[in-house]
Amino acid sequence: MKTGLRQLLFSVVMVLATCASVVARPPVTTIYLVRHAEKDLTPGLADPPLTAAGEARAQLLARRLKGRHPAALFTTDTRRTRATLAPLALTTGLTPLVYNAKEPAALVARLGQQYAGKTVVVVGHSNTLLPLLAALGVVAPVAEIKEDEFDYLFKVELRPGQAAKLAVSRYGAGPHAAGASSGGR
Repeated sequence: MKTGLRQLLFSVVMVLATCASVVARPPVTTIYLVRHAEKDLTPGLADPPLTAAGEARAQLLARRLKGRHPAALFTTDTRRTRATLAPLALTTGLTPLVYNAKEPAALVARLGQQYAGKTVVVVGHSNTLLPLLAALGVVAPVAEIKEDEFDYLFKVELRPGQAAKLAVSRYGAGPHAAGASSGGR
């Protein structure tokens, strides 16, 4: 009888410990940030499209992130950012949401309110991603994103009550690849 009671008590303690560890894990909000892919540098284009290299990079981004099951996709209101996100939008069935890149704190607040515990993808520009990383609470790994760098993939993980975590990887061809531009933003 004592052995049976001990086994039952041990089982109850183990179940409670398992439940406590599951409950204790705060939900992770994961934000992937990328710069738009390579753009057409033809003079006089106010809102340039992507180059062939940019279109290929956009396809690669979709393949890389579709398995992350994003709940939302965010883009600025430019042709190049929308085109960078288009293959992922098609793959996921999500409609990209436009955000104002000049107001990173507003986007961060929206992500925290509407997408806590979920995964989102944000496409921006060489001069807007680093301020967005700062607004998310991480230190940028570089002082600037150079005009010919389109291959950074930033992953920020947010957990309530914990410091934000940043992981940096690259995807596609690096700087100075055929079709890479020297234009900014």
